[in-house]
Amino acid sequence: MAVTFDTSEMLIGGTWCRPTDTLPMEDPSTGETVGAIARGRAADIDAAVTAAQAALAGPWGRMAAAERGRLLARMGHMVEAQVEDLARMEAMDVGKPLRQARADALALARYLEFYGGAADKVHGQTIPYLDGYTVYTMRQPHGVTGHIVPWNYPMQIIGRSVGAALAMGNACVLKPAEEACLTALAFARIAEEAGVPPGALNVVPGLGSEAGAALAGHPDVHHISFTGSVATGARVQAAAAENVVPVTLELGGKSPQIVFDDSDLDDALPFLVNAGIQNAGQTCSAASRILVQRGVLEEVTARMADRYRALRVGPAVEDLDVGPVISARQKAIIEGFLDQAGDLTVVAQGQVVGTGGHYVAPTLLTGARPDHPLAQQEVFGPVQVILPFEDEAEAIAIANGTDYGLVAGVWTRDGARQMRLARDLKAGQVFINNYGAGGGVELPFGGVGKSGHGREKGFEALYGFSQTKTVAARHG
Repeated sequence: MAVTFDTSEMLIGGTWCRPTDTLPMEDPSTGETVGAIARGRAADIDAAVTAAQAALAGPWGRMAAAERGRLLARMGHMVEAQVEDLARMEAMDVGKPLRQARADALALARYLEFYGGAADKVHGQTIPYLDGYTVYTMRQPHGVTGHIVPWNYPMQIIGRSVGAALAMGNACVLKPAEEACLTALAFARIAEEAGVPPGALNVVPGLGSEAGAALAGHPDVHHISFTGSVATGARVQAAAAENVVPVTLELGGKSPQIVFDDSDLDDALPFLVNAGIQNAGQTCSAASRILVQRGVLEEVTARMADRYRALRVGPAVEDLDVGPVISARQKAIIEGFLDQAGDLTVVAQGQVVGTGGHYVAPTLLTGARPDHPLAQQEVFGPVQVILPFEDEAEAIAIANGTDYGLVAGVWTRDGARQMRLARDLKAGQVFINNYGAGGGVELPFGGVGKSGHGREKGFEALYGFSQTKTVAARHG
């Protein structure tokens, strides 16, 4: 599609600035360079932070919560009116099929709608205390918040991160991933048009090692939100710790779906496959491990294999089942994992029909032990491993037997078992007889272990982007 704005600019303090240098922008469906984006550096991040401070000292900092809510709601309506354009940008930038990109654009609109409605509904408390005192709490913004957003779901993660931060009255500096900046820049233009004051939202594309590192370690940033790999998340947290700044980390996952003998397999099968191959498996919450009780192991394996063989992989604009992965580097990482398969059995693969892009055939494997690298490490590609189990105790042990704990799915008709697994699984979200609950803008999301800490989505995100102040008035 034709992008109608200069992709190589940055938004700082309400002004679109040209950088001193640019980075190539690639279409993963073709592998071709299709433009350039800004290579922001530490000086640009510093200017953006200064602009955010000025916004907090000006009209943005004095704006009533209800008015912030109206602005966000207005942005949501504007996003909704531009869904097709945004979807095509995201499809070209990330490589995901159009219908998935369209769902992401609609999710962005929904985040803005939700946080717009919630902006004036985050209340404090009155606390009964000593005679002669009135004590109450209030929630206030952190101040300047930094947002380091990955390439796999730019619109959704901007919505749940920047949307929540703006709703609470923070001023934001957004560093989108260098692989996928288009919708972040389009979002900034929508915010401008909606009337967000200069400096309340600043967007500085660039390399993680340059702009990202400068933002994570900036002494005048008061909260960092990061979504990405465990290794980079650890560096972000260490940089923020130098300034004693809180960090929300949403990192990797090796999420299981657990299928018991009494499951409704007709209901489960679409979820079992789709949750592993959506966005070419480049999803932190991808269900990359399928744990199956032995009584239905043969049937589940055969039926998943049938679905895999029917999958078609090709250009994003053709809107097939799976698009390309983001880059040649990511493709090489995925293929490196598959090279470790050794004596595992490739049960079925999807069909690559695209040419020239970064295409990987979705692959379904069996024969792995729970400690195999493909059952332990995040592949971040369209690869799923089926693991058998005997009973509930073994299922829980296998499911909890990785460093991660982001999401888990449970398939059973036994109500007591549902409750036991919901309690015992180490995961930030547990889905029973579904997986993902349609995205769940309202549902707190985050992990345990190496999947990170802090929560996004819903009201939990608003609490994370604010701090509690206690006021104790002695009046006799």
